[in-house]
Amino acid sequence: QVQVVESGGDLVQPGGSLRLSCAASGFTANNYAMSWYRQAPGKERELVARITSISGNTNYADSVKGRFTISKDNAKNTVYLHMNSLKPGGTAVYYCNFRQVVPGNIVDYWGQGTQVTVSS
Repeated sequence: QVQVVESGGDLVQPGGSLRLSCAASGFTANNYAMSWYRQAPGKERELVARITSISGNTNYADSVKGRFTISKDNAKNTVYLHMNSLKPGGTAVYYCNFRQVVPGNIVDYWGQGTQVTVSS
């Protein structure tokens, strides 16, 4: 049974830090590209950061470059998002995604989301 579970969301003051975790089970996460998305109230879901499956190359949204870091632990089937210097605009539900693209098919697994609120 496939499960994707995010954790680590919290209320944090502007300038603070958080680490989000996303644990996968029921499949081998390292065979998938791993991403973090977020969706703020009234806005569309946006890509925050991605790490590729084999090479581990990363890319980030311009709004978080230099402040957020995505990493993974293959042994634990887990991907992390380290967030520093958080801003009020970072308030959103954060979702992790695992995607595998094979000829003729795309497989996506999503978590249920974890709430991050940046406020004083």
